Amino acid sequence: MSAPNHAPMPDRPVPPIFSPGRIWTLAAATFTQLVRMRTFYFLLFFAVLVFGMSNVNLLYTAEQQLSTIRGTSFGAMWLFAWLFAVTATAVVIPRDIEDRTLYTILSKPVPRVEYLLGKFFGVLLVITVALGAMLLLSGVVLEFRKAGLIAETRIYLEQSPDITPADIQGQLDAISNEGFHPRLFTAAWIILLQAAVMAAATILVSTFASSSLFTIIVGIAFFLIGHGHRIAVDYWSEGGATNNWLAWAAKVVPDFHIFNVHEKIVAGSTAAPFVMAEITAYAGVYCVVYLLLGWYMFSDKEF
Repeated sequence: MSAPNHAPMPDRPVPPIFSPGRIWTLAAATFTQLVRMRTFYFLLFFAVLVFGMSNVNLLYTAEQQLSTIRGTSFGAMWLFAWLFAVTATAVVIPRDIEDRTLYTILSKPVPRVEYLLGKFFGVLLVITVALGAMLLLSGVVLEFRKAGLIAETRIYLEQSPDITPADIQGQLDAISNEGFHPRLFTAAWIILLQAAVMAAATILVSTFASSSLFTIIVGIAFFLIGHGHRIAVDYWSEGGATNNWLAWAAKVVPDFHIFNVHEKIVAGSTAAPFVMAEITAYAGVYCVVYLLLGWYMFSDKEF
């Protein structure tokens, strides 16, 4: 009798070494996790703040009232973005360890670099959605308040016989220019870039930190050092070889003054395209470096 002819078993598909789909799945899960932690409660505070500022009249001119609303809104957006980038990123990995979710994920064919990237992009997704909501809310309040101020100013000026129609239109145009402007999108983008750097740096710290509290403290200290970066580098650069070495070592921390251009944009300036490209590249380089260092630290960590 002839031996039975068995059909060859089909080869099992080999999972890809690097999968954007897995990263997106992890990012979406991180987004859901942070939303369940009542992250967006900050938006209630933001809404109260913006609506409150829109109803405050401290003898400002119409232009100053709109400028105050705009500055307060973006100040709150800036504070939320970097502070949330630190606090949220500091808890996502310890929370996964506590819930034993990390062990389940790493037991599957999920490289640790994908896990870190998923956490990073998940935090950025929450910040992006929150910034978008705050930008929309501030834009609606600005335009609503601008319409009211234009109507009030028109009625007031038309009652004065000494003011010509051209002067009235000029003042109304000045008020209109203080409303919502497309340049504010670039200011929000710069705020998001700074938050991305903070999230990447916090992920690096969380790969070797012993607790979330320690990570948050280091992250806030990192932010403060970044704002004193330029002073330290300029001081050390004027010294000898030792100080020059310290100046180079200080560049491990980014110069956060670069991101302060968003304040000038909110105040009325316009950033040139090459400036925006430079800031974006600057943030991107630091994010890549911090994530690579975090991957190196995380790859050898035992759980």
